[in-house]
Amino acid sequence: MATFQYFPHTPEDVRKMLDRVGAKSLDDLYCDVPQDLVHKEEYDLPDAMSEQEVRDFFESLDSKNQKLTVFVGQGSYDHYSPAVIPFITSRSEFLTAYTPYQAEISQGTLRYIFEYQSMICSLTGLDVSNASMYDGPTAAAEAVRMSLACTKKKTRVLVSSTLLKNVLETVETYSKFYGLQLDYLPADNGTTSYAALSEELAKGGVAGVLVPSVNRYGIVEDLGSFAEPIHAAGAMFIEYCDPSALAVVRTPGELGADIAVGDGQSLGIPMCFGGPYVGFMACRKDHVRKLPGRIVGQTVDADGRRVFCLTLQAREQHIRREKATSNICSNESLMALYTTVYLSLMGPEGMKEVNDRSYAAAHYLYEQLLSTGKFEKVFDKPFLKEFVLKPLVDAENLMIKLADGGFFAALPTEEGYVSFCATERRTKAQIDALVALVKEA
Repeated sequence: MATFQYFPHTPEDVRKMLDRVGAKSLDDLYCDVPQDLVHKEEYDLPDAMSEQEVRDFFESLDSKNQKLTVFVGQGSYDHYSPAVIPFITSRSEFLTAYTPYQAEISQGTLRYIFEYQSMICSLTGLDVSNASMYDGPTAAAEAVRMSLACTKKKTRVLVSSTLLKNVLETVETYSKFYGLQLDYLPADNGTTSYAALSEELAKGGVAGVLVPSVNRYGIVEDLGSFAEPIHAAGAMFIEYCDPSALAVVRTPGELGADIAVGDGQSLGIPMCFGGPYVGFMACRKDHVRKLPGRIVGQTVDADGRRVFCLTLQAREQHIRREKATSNICSNESLMALYTTVYLSLMGPEGMKEVNDRSYAAAHYLYEQLLSTGKFEKVFDKPFLKEFVLKPLVDAENLMIKLADGGFFAALPTEEGYVSFCATERRTKAQIDALVALVKEA
């Protein structure tokens, strides 16, 4: 055991565990592992390095990454992130690995989760938010499952074909193993078909309907007439949202939605090679008992001081898993803190300005791209920061040419379109440089 100097178990501990499982040695314990898979040589570890050498090494690795100016969204957006956020999130009262079960030593964690929940409720216009989910797609899948728990004896869920592809695929995976029947609402000129919704609801047995507020074409969908027929059919109205856009578009609460889900990445979390993300879920108070995860609440201590504690948590998640509302027992707490600090710094006016600037940049890019003669309009619908066009040149070659010029843009879609996005971080000079490359295509 001397080889494993950081293992906490003593030789006596190991012997007792081996005796319990009927093994004579560690080699005996792993005897089923084929010998050709067992590493028998010394590990090829590099020589020790100083701190500066380690920094230089990782900087050399980072220099190999191709760093492009991002003009693509599709669920991950290059929004500005205030420089102060990492410093605030690193404060000792917030940055802890301890789960918030013991309120006495977890007040920092409990407080920011409470503030996070409050801000999600403000953005969505709904009554209750849970702590946080893994990411947007899994939050959507959990909401679909929640709709079955709320309606009972119904197994059909309608999902819009205009949802992001990764959201659809995650919902499909969950549904397969939970015995749900998914039926798809087709797109009608770029938005969810209301006629198809009415037809499917008339067939009966619908537990929930999942539709996006801003869809994968970047279009802001008009969902104002959806709530009434969905509720009349006894189903749950679930809206998938971009939380940044909720600062300027009608909220799920205003639209009559029962559950709102989405990914908090657009709330200032930097793009970092596919992560990290943080899902959110909010609902009306009537459905709080079916909400997965945990809820932090505010109370007072014996001296009347404001304190925070876990208010609601389905214990079945830990002790009776077959009866659980969800088997996700963790949450993306650090990223929830990140988005909370971001929203605190930006405030309502700052969030509005983010969307105003993004709108201006995206529409300028849209007009400039059309003026090149290399694209055709696809939809004549309102969009905020993201849109698709039909390319009149080879889409793959166009994307490669733009990447060679330093831009990640013109992402091909399965319909044969190309997708663009411009946030408040994109300048006129960057847009003009991109358009100049397109003209050469």
